[in-house]
Amino acid sequence: MQDVDPIFDEVTDRAGRRVVLLERIWRGKVVVEHPEMRSFAPAVLGAIAEADHSEADPRYPDRIHYFARDVGPSNWLMVVVSYEQVPARIITAFARRKDPPSWKPLI
Repeated sequence: MQDVDPIFDEVTDRAGRRVVLLERIWRGKVVVEHPEMRSFAPAVLGAIAEADHSEADPRYPDRIHYFARDVGPSNWLMVVVSYEQVPARIITAFARRKDPPSWKPLI
């Protein structure tokens, strides 16, 4: 019998795909590596559902970087989602000061 990986929370992206945030990723990676994110789980999910910007991962073709502006502990909140499996999984989330690489603000 295979162990079940508990789900911390989940969201649906704009394309209607289910995206899960696993307990081990949230508590064992995101909060450990970025403790300032501890209270921002709802913002992480919101960044996927209502992204201000998204772009393909430059190294992994089945991953997308989602960005939410002015939420979380810095200028941007970045969430990386892997669509390499079903359901898709959040693999990390963290705050960013810099604009996303392909971001072009409206003038």
